[in-house]
Amino acid sequence: MSTYPPTQCGLATFTAALRRHLTAATPGSRSRVVRVLTDADAGAVATTPAVHHMFPGAVDSAARVLNRCDVVVVQHEYGIYAGQDGAEALSVLARLRVPVIVVLHTVLTSPTPGQRQVLEAVVDHADAVVTMSEAARDRLLAGYAVERPGEVVVIPHGAVPTDRTVPGTPGHEPLILTWGLLGRGKGVEWGIAALGALRDLRPRYLVAGQTHPKVLAHEGEAYRTHLREHAAKSGVANLVEFAPAYLEAKALADLVGRADVVLLPYDSSEQVTSGVLVEALAARKPVVATMFPHAVELLADGAGLLVPHRDPAAIAAALRRVLTEPGLAAGMRDRSADLGPALSWAAVAGRYRRLAENLVAEKLTARVVVTT
Repeated sequence: MSTYPPTQCGLATFTAALRRHLTAATPGSRSRVVRVLTDADAGAVATTPAVHHMFPGAVDSAARVLNRCDVVVVQHEYGIYAGQDGAEALSVLARLRVPVIVVLHTVLTSPTPGQRQVLEAVVDHADAVVTMSEAARDRLLAGYAVERPGEVVVIPHGAVPTDRTVPGTPGHEPLILTWGLLGRGKGVEWGIAALGALRDLRPRYLVAGQTHPKVLAHEGEAYRTHLREHAAKSGVANLVEFAPAYLEAKALADLVGRADVVLLPYDSSEQVTSGVLVEALAARKPVVATMFPHAVELLADGAGLLVPHRDPAAIAAALRRVLTEPGLAAGMRDRSADLGPALSWAAVAGRYRRLAENLVAEKLTARVVVTT
């Protein structure tokens, strides 16, 4: 149960990839999707036999579909489910009679009372809870009432390992890449502000990705317009390029392959899961990132450089090191290669499969005991 393509968001992409690889990892298996529809999906409902569309309020029909499965995987993120703080997810969970794996994409340090209540109830309904980083697990156990801590496991965000690095020619203009759905909080303005100190390198800063559908609905392209104006005022408009389109997997892989360094200048110190970070590492790309928890965790062994939030001077210094310091970028690629196998979708799906099998076995054992 999740958002799902053709919805264009990270959660939908994650769910489609997990479904594809989990089915491949379990020969003979079949899967169904309860696709959670949001306001941005109006007029974009495509029907296939395996996809059931969950309109707000349709909790009974969603539960019926899910109860015909052996195991249910529920993606949880604030804002995709109807009701206050996404409380409608609880109405579905309360009706499920099969083992449930809940995947938490956000664990807030300072939730509102409503957000805390909903997340604790979601966790309580689950037979297993997955976080995608140790930081998220630690934050959940330290800050929320979790009755069964042993049921919280860490399985990383998956990615397709690729190494499509296009060798640069001497004197080529280095490509700095930021990608993903655009919105305030991505910190792109700090990356733009850093470019003035890098003029001698003649970099090209490419910001790829469309504006997040929810942002687009509320404020249109105001943030992208602000970034263009900021680049012009900073005198670096000639160094910044925007590619405002949602990139499919192959196009994105080709683009990442051309990048010399991936920049994640995010404002938030809350982010415990970043699919973009995982995909950059799977592509063996050097990374410069602000100190959000997932980056601190994954870059600790040298696969990238960490910088303070909202610090253009630090960003510029780190980018310069990656682009000019002999051996640094190559060393980062080697560290990323070490991380790659555990982050591959094949490995990630295998861990979900084993978790699901254990839950099914426990359920069968419990039924035998009750019957006996």
